[in-house]
Amino acid sequence: MRSGRSEAALVARPLHPGLRRNRRLFALLVLLNAFVGVLIGTERTLVPLLGEREFLLGSSTAVLSFVATFGVTKAFANLAAGRWAEAGRRRVLLTGWVAGLPVPLILMLAPPPHWWLILVANVLLGVNQGLCWSMTVVMKVDIAGEDRRGLAIGANEFAGYAAVALAAMATGFLAATYGTRPIPFLLGAVAAVAGILLTAVAIPETRHLLRPGAGASRGPVRGGLASFVHFTAREPGMPALNQAGLVTNFKDGVAWGLFPLLFAASLADAGAVGLLVGLYPLTWGVLQLATGPLSDRIGRKGLIVTGLAVQAASLFAIAALPTYAGWVAGMVGLGVGTAMVYPTLQAAVGDAVRPEDRAPALGTYRFWRDLGFAFGAVTAGAIVDILATGVSGIPVAVAVTGMVALVSGLTVAAALPSARKAWGFGGVRA
Repeated sequence: MRSGRSEAALVARPLHPGLRRNRRLFALLVLLNAFVGVLIGTERTLVPLLGEREFLLGSSTAVLSFVATFGVTKAFANLAAGRWAEAGRRRVLLTGWVAGLPVPLILMLAPPPHWWLILVANVLLGVNQGLCWSMTVVMKVDIAGEDRRGLAIGANEFAGYAAVALAAMATGFLAATYGTRPIPFLLGAVAAVAGILLTAVAIPETRHLLRPGAGASRGPVRGGLASFVHFTAREPGMPALNQAGLVTNFKDGVAWGLFPLLFAASLADAGAVGLLVGLYPLTWGVLQLATGPLSDRIGRKGLIVTGLAVQAASLFAIAALPTYAGWVAGMVGLGVGTAMVYPTLQAAVGDAVRPEDRAPALGTYRFWRDLGFAFGAVTAGAIVDILATGVSGIPVAVAVTGMVALVSGLTVAAALPSARKAWGFGGVRA
């Protein structure tokens, strides 16, 4: 009975929009997304190496299957989160954490040659990341209101990806000392337990903070398939945003699955590999504290186009400069370009739609964005396998990914309006 009364009190707690008056809740949501980031960050360095070294997978496509499985599952979880959020954000958060609890245990204990257990763990991880990360974004935007959307999303993505980076680095150093399993994956177990406890005890519902769009000529878009089709292809600006998000995570699927293998072929120390792998999300995470608010001031389009171009140049550098210094420069550049794009795209989705349509629109965008993980992993793995050159074929896959990013930036430049007020209902200034 006590837990029921506690939950009712959390849901009923009076809230009003505004970052200042909700700074404690906003800080708790930032911390919560850091736990979400730690859970996935424990995979960034070690799971590709597990596939190659412990599970003895000879095909790059097979090694990268865990990324594809994660990406497809997370994409559909994002879509579901956008729908379920209308009934309550907090409930979706709790469901995501319950799905994530078994992930570290499976990663610690799955015996070779049963790679399918790693794939099961990544299905659960995709559900966790899709539901929890989506809800921390939506809840922060609920709190922030219209004019601080970029700042809110920047803070959310900073916490998540800084945690991804630190977890990736930490697991690399732990693996160098204690081996790849089980000790490094204990970080994820701690994060999962902390996340579910924090959500259950301290996070209230924020859905009632929505303010319907003023002066609207049409009602909010409702209905499953109709909503998905509308926010995929019909809402002005959304097709360009969806493809840019997909390409950004296409690149991340390649980075997650192939970069640890590329670096480990030249660097024997797992700690050094973890440091390189972590540089990219660390740079990405920290800089989002600046790029999110910056997009509120100077607009979204320029940051998106420039960020995609910087990603492309960094990928070309990683492919062409196979030295430690070249990889450091490429990984930092990749983080800079991604920081310019990642929070800005989500804020731009908020610009494009009515407040009451924001959750399903973000769910649709995040569906296409995270499907990029699967496309990137499958495409990169196929390129390496077709070349039949093993690790030496990875730079070709990385260069192809750079070309994809460049084309995506040109598409945004041609298709997206420059002024936020031209997008629809969310933008309030150019």
